[in-house]
Amino acid sequence: MTPLSRRALAAAVTASLLTACGGHRAGRTAGPGLPTTGPPSSRPAAKAARALGRSVPVRLEVPAIGVDTPVMELGLAPDGSVQVPPITAHDLAGWYRDSPTPGQTGPSVILAHVTVGAYGDGVFRHLARLHPGDRIVAHLKNGTAPQFAVTDVRTVAKADFPTSAVYGDVDRPELRLITCGGPRTGDGYLDNVIVFAALTRAGS
Repeated sequence: MTPLSRRALAAAVTASLLTACGGHRAGRTAGPGLPTTGPPSSRPAAKAARALGRSVPVRLEVPAIGVDTPVMELGLAPDGSVQVPPITAHDLAGWYRDSPTPGQTGPSVILAHVTVGAYGDGVFRHLARLHPGDRIVAHLKNGTAPQFAVTDVRTVAKADFPTSAVYGDVDRPELRLITCGGPRTGDGYLDNVIVFAALTRAGS
């Protein structure tokens, strides 16, 4: 995708997440990023790994927070926002199919709910508890399972969504996990939790 289309996508993702996590659509726009949860020197650099070919993710594991979930494909809703997984008792994550697949060069985007209404906790309920170095495994349709290491965890106000940091071009395979977080109001959650991760092992 071009930088322009990434900016448009980021705005759509931010808008859709306002609805996805138990609130209602709000007129907020993407903006610059906020400081990270720790100084850059505290975040270990991920060991480089070779990029993979395109193969869609079918399952996601995040052992540190007990996540082992199927992954569905997400497109665009009729209003132009990114679709989100359905709110059901059997919650699951969703990969935006116009982003790179996990292991390809660029930022691969996976979304999931923090809560699912009357059903309780969502797949990414404890996403904010991750720390740099924690492992993420994406199981792909072709049988490979690339591994990623968390490099950063940010909680940002939805009005200050870090568009370029999340969707900007990068020269290595990276992963973005996104959900809602922070204080909850009648209109939903005020913040987004964003996990940044880099490929460390191509898998087999």
